[in-house]
Amino acid sequence: MAEFVVHTVPGSPFARSVLMALEEKGASYTVSAVMPGTLQAPEHLVRHPFGRIPVLEHGDFSLYETQAILRYVDRVVAPGSLTPSDPRAAGRMDQIMNVNDWYLFQGVANIIAFQRVVGPRLMGLQPDLQAIETAMPRARAVFAELARLLGDQTFFAGDALTLADLLLFPQLDFMQAAPEWATLAGPHGALDAWMDRMAARPSAAATTWERVAAMAK
Repeated sequence: MAEFVVHTVPGSPFARSVLMALEEKGASYTVSAVMPGTLQAPEHLVRHPFGRIPVLEHGDFSLYETQAILRYVDRVVAPGSLTPSDPRAAGRMDQIMNVNDWYLFQGVANIIAFQRVVGPRLMGLQPDLQAIETAMPRARAVFAELARLLGDQTFFAGDALTLADLLLFPQLDFMQAAPEWATLAGPHGALDAWMDRMAARPSAAATTWERVAAMAK
């Protein structure tokens, strides 16, 4: 099988989801670095016409959109499916993946994690505290719902790791670096415990910001 190539800015939580899936599947891959500020450059727009990351190349096949990439990797790399066979568990996985994209990232992580992590680390910006405060009510609602959906399960769709866990963990790991984490996750011990379980997985250790930056070509 051809090697996978993941085009991304090192540190991207969406790309980390893809890399974690590849690690969980035992697939061979390389990381092709996309420099911050070059997402609208012609060479990247050829890969992704909307100027986003990540982009996956697999032989002569190219794919963008993180959920599509995750499902493709799960389908083409055997053994071990990261998608439940039970329809209800699969439906819950799909639901949580959309919660990640539409409610956790949009309006929460893209504000709080940007202001606390991305802006200061990559751009030397000072956090906009008003923007963070404005995002906090939505953030509390998202964290409460994620905790409700997790309940007392080991993973978000049941007893086995799924694509939902791999998509969600990098976003929350970014959030964990913000001081608001204690307020948001503090009331939800099960969510904190799930984070610890995910962080202990070899796929998480292999795909930290620092590790991806070191492997990027």
